[in-house]
Amino acid sequence: MLSSRLLKGIVFVFAIIITIACASKVSAVAPVDEKQMLEVKSDSSSFKLGIARFSNYLPLLRGKRVGVIANHTARIDNVHLVDTLLALGVKIKYVFAPEHGFRGDADAGAEVKDGLDPKTGLPLFSLYGKNKKPSKLWMDSLDVLVFDIQDVGARFYTYISTLHYVMQACAEYGKPLIVLDRPNPNGNYVDGPVLQKKYKSFVGMHPIPVVHGLTIGEYALMVNGEKWLHDSLTLRCPLTIVKMQNYNHAMVYDLPEHPSPNLTNMRSIYLYPSLCFFEGTVMSVGRGTEFPFETYGHPKYKTSAFSFTPKPIKGKSMDPLLKDEKCFGRDLRASNVDSLRTKGLDLQYLIDAYRNTSTENFFAYAKFFDQLAGSDRLRKQIIAGMSEQEIRASWQEELTFYKGLRNKYLLYP
Repeated sequence: MLSSRLLKGIVFVFAIIITIACASKVSAVAPVDEKQMLEVKSDSSSFKLGIARFSNYLPLLRGKRVGVIANHTARIDNVHLVDTLLALGVKIKYVFAPEHGFRGDADAGAEVKDGLDPKTGLPLFSLYGKNKKPSKLWMDSLDVLVFDIQDVGARFYTYISTLHYVMQACAEYGKPLIVLDRPNPNGNYVDGPVLQKKYKSFVGMHPIPVVHGLTIGEYALMVNGEKWLHDSLTLRCPLTIVKMQNYNHAMVYDLPEHPSPNLTNMRSIYLYPSLCFFEGTVMSVGRGTEFPFETYGHPKYKTSAFSFTPKPIKGKSMDPLLKDEKCFGRDLRASNVDSLRTKGLDLQYLIDAYRNTSTENFFAYAKFFDQLAGSDRLRKQIIAGMSEQEIRASWQEELTFYKGLRNKYLLYP
């Protein structure tokens, strides 16, 4: 026979599903009994995302005007955070979207526009475009903000830059921020050159390596603790991290949602820290194909029988680099996913492409490449013909310092 506690849990879940399925506008969402929600218990030995630990953050939202910073990845059991909170009677005032938009279908670099969320009718504001930081007008209308976006653990993945600007706005206007923590799929290692301040940009805000080894919650703690908000010694974000339950950095976590349009599987996510450097070169990384970030190539890449031709793909890449040009290169789709995860950052792809692409303009977008790398050092090292071992040796001292810094903010083993 089912226990009364379990029955309550089943009834609650069923109520949530029915309520959300029937809701199309904010006014149509009937609130669920929040006390019932808080009584639902789970096995304390199981893994649980921050979003699933309702009792840790729902009391902080009760009776408040709430802003939610999220995209399509903010889900629990395939139900979006916004829909769940509305069904629980939480008053959401605004929704804010990062790069790729709230539904995660905008091209990389494409401006995300303000509007209304068609499903809920909520006002939707972009934090990728002219306003990267929530404005005073928006902040004055809010009591608390909730952040839930799946990161992939690379410095140049812009969701953590959006987090920085949200934290800065919360610090400036005295509004608390709740971060619902999620796993870092590349959180099992730390590697790459550390950003130099001169090369700070939206694809690199702080002096951390390419692969930083932090969850998004741990990263927020570091930004606060190291006084990185607008280079202020006094500015602090009123921050609450809703930790995951039973997570560790060695855990293998397959993302249930694509974190962005061109990271479509775990292979591409593990290859992303190594292949994203190509975005500052003439090389294609497969945008405009069905296997982005699982290949690289160029029309003048030598000694290759493998080829692909980038084409516009709605929802992924409408104007890909080298569109309609036949590119030769390397197909990485046969790479073992587990091996890629344990191998980590690999410079051999970049070195190989530079040596085997017959063009004098390989680093055509040198400024952007240097921003991705965090300085001009890596570009100059590749041009000088240095080996991967020699390049790696050049960043070990700064990596060692960073790892000591990272230890101060770890929430998980």
